[in-house]
Amino acid sequence: MTDTDIWWHLACARDHAVSGKDSLMWTVSREPWINVHEYFQQVVYRVFEFGGAPLLVVFKALLWGSVFALFLFPFRKELRSIPKYRLLLAVILLFIFRYFFEIRPIVFSLVFLGIFWNLFFILSKMELKKKKNFLKWIGLLFALGLIQFTWSKTQGLFILGPILAFVFLFIRFKQRLYHTRFSPSNRFLFVFSLLLLIPLLHQERLLLWLYPFNLFDRLIGLSPSATLFASEIIENRSPIVLFFNQEKMLVSGISFLLSLSCLCYGIISIWKNLIRSTMNFKEEILSFWLVLTAILALIAERNMVLLLPVFITLLLSHRTMNFEKTFEKLKQMPLILGLLFFFVFGFWVRSLLPYDKSMVSSNRVPVQAVEWMKSNPHAGKLFNDDRMGGYLAWRNPSEATYIDGRFMLKTAAFFETYLSYAKKPETFLLDTKKEGIDRAVFPLQYYARWNSLIEILLKNKEWKLVYRDTNYVVFDRIDY
Repeated sequence: MTDTDIWWHLACARDHAVSGKDSLMWTVSREPWINVHEYFQQVVYRVFEFGGAPLLVVFKALLWGSVFALFLFPFRKELRSIPKYRLLLAVILLFIFRYFFEIRPIVFSLVFLGIFWNLFFILSKMELKKKKNFLKWIGLLFALGLIQFTWSKTQGLFILGPILAFVFLFIRFKQRLYHTRFSPSNRFLFVFSLLLLIPLLHQERLLLWLYPFNLFDRLIGLSPSATLFASEIIENRSPIVLFFNQEKMLVSGISFLLSLSCLCYGIISIWKNLIRSTMNFKEEILSFWLVLTAILALIAERNMVLLLPVFITLLLSHRTMNFEKTFEKLKQMPLILGLLFFFVFGFWVRSLLPYDKSMVSSNRVPVQAVEWMKSNPHAGKLFNDDRMGGYLAWRNPSEATYIDGRFMLKTAAFFETYLSYAKKPETFLLDTKKEGIDRAVFPLQYYARWNSLIEILLKNKEWKLVYRDTNYVVFDRIDY
């Protein structure tokens, strides 16, 4: 479990933090708070209660496997004749992007989207004139509405459901114009309208319905607070920016090339089809969704998880080329593929070595430090790095944190002040006296931006280093 947000999700479920005033942080948060992840939090909390972090890791693996299976299922006939090297290429890509497959609310979004993906293809073939099919249509509408209702309180990307329905509506309408034999697009217009209005059935109504637009603002950086959010949080930066800033160069470079290639391929495919009309319905849907997710992946690297299931589906279902048939007949081909597979498998095994049986990454969250802090309480307030805030709230519920990963609760002014402490340590020393902060905990390795501030605190007579391990340090004020 390398994602640090999972801990504040668990803490919210434990404290039944649904909406209203935030209880995990002592700093001022925006109100009212809409907990759009409520259902996700309750599910992962129950899993964690039953089997701890190891079971949660197994659960996330099952969810991500389900995502790819759902996207591939409508193309199962095309998968029978794929060249073997494509499967190996898919394995290599999934290995490179393995740290994207976390137990985050987006995995539930992709599971729901994968279900919609299959149900929409079924709906596109259904003849509603028959009484039997009409009953299926009613059942299908009920299933879609129930999933969208659940999705609305699971993750903020529930807007992808109506958007996918609109893509089906658009392509069906276009095909109807050229080929009268295709069924009408009215059913998808109805589904699109239904899915768009479903979130209003929750008690938060309009506030919940507007949440995806606020989320989009945070990714693009339209408002002042969103500008900071989009530029300072590494996952929200474009892979192009990360690559040229020399951050995670391999992954960012591959993300950029893959996203750009998918975008170009999708646009060319759509353009050719407009001229020649050579693509079938499934291929058109795949091309449109490939373009949309490629654009999102180019905006922010965290959106690669939206692109990868579509790209893998395209990779494993695309028509076999003539050169591939010749390539596959080479005598050395099985040996080369076998060596490459075991090469990747070896790297995967090696990547597991840093982890212990707890399945918690001690380099990303202060596993040992928080135990020391629980045994050595303090009188004042706590300052912490944002990535560890959720874990501190989960492991030490008696103490409120300064900040965690829920940046949408904070204003631009607060976030700017928080970030300034790393660049102007003297402001931190002044503000700690005003706010009554007498303890501060910092990371030393993972996204460690606090080196300058740590050096100042080591030299300052009012602060003392009271705890240190390989990954984290804790400082207390001397007066305490």
